[in-house]
Amino acid sequence: MAPQSQVFDAQHWVKTRSSLNPQESNYLIWGGSIYAFIPGEKRKLLFNMVGMSVSRCIPVKEGEWQFTSRELTYYLSPKTDEMLQKWENPWTGEIVPVMHVANNPVQGIFAGKFPAQVDGEETTFAFDIFPTYPNPLANDPKFAEYSPFPTYQAAELFKLTVPTADLLNPELLSVSQLRLSWDRFGQWLPWMKMGDRPGYMIYSGYGSKVNSFEELPQLLQEQLNHNVPLYKDAPETFLDVEDMTSWLYFQRHFDDYLAGKIFPLPVQSENVTTKSSQHRNHLQNTEQVVIGISV
Repeated sequence: MAPQSQVFDAQHWVKTRSSLNPQESNYLIWGGSIYAFIPGEKRKLLFNMVGMSVSRCIPVKEGEWQFTSRELTYYLSPKTDEMLQKWENPWTGEIVPVMHVANNPVQGIFAGKFPAQVDGEETTFAFDIFPTYPNPLANDPKFAEYSPFPTYQAAELFKLTVPTADLLNPELLSVSQLRLSWDRFGQWLPWMKMGDRPGYMIYSGYGSKVNSFEELPQLLQEQLNHNVPLYKDAPETFLDVEDMTSWLYFQRHFDDYLAGKIFPLPVQSENVTTKSSQHRNHLQNTEQVVIGISV
């Protein structure tokens, strides 16, 4: 039987991406490879990666939830899978600090209808999004060697497959299994110091939900225990701060980058205010509200 298109309510997406229990933090993990794609050159494997999102969904009113999360992604040696602290740029020969992803928070609103393909025992949500917004680094001359383009532009292709029975079971607050496929086409990361060199990066990722901290990859457990314990749990409320991206993180911690510090920088706790239940999170790219994963 061919897959059938079906539209699901927001609550089904909430239990897919996170959980209907607002007291619960949920982990989504991913891994994969990152390639350089430059016209006229052979593909180059730059990094392997491992990452996670810890999220929470908070009900606002009937059919609407606030999604709040923190996420980490680590760039790994493609030869050893070890976490990189320095990277030698193969085009310039320069050795630069590696700025791993530490986005806190990534937030949005889950509401409305969510299309999916139902194929018997499995249902797949597919989202193709194309974030485009002004590059926050573009107007400052000190970032010209790092990210001079006036516009940030990328393509993110997501597929999340879950058991159909879990979606339709009103007693389950979160799906028991999830398979994530994630492909991304994006610009050079600022810390790579590629300037205006032509080309872009291709991320080929895959992932799943895990049920506990102990099921996270070992590198993530070590980092969460010793370096960034704040990321063990999702925010308890919707945070009254701008969503973090690698471009904003680079901007805020540029001096630490120049000083050669090791990233992500240690973080134990935070003190921020919350948003009212009726407030909407105005992301630079509203499409990212759908998934709650960003770079």
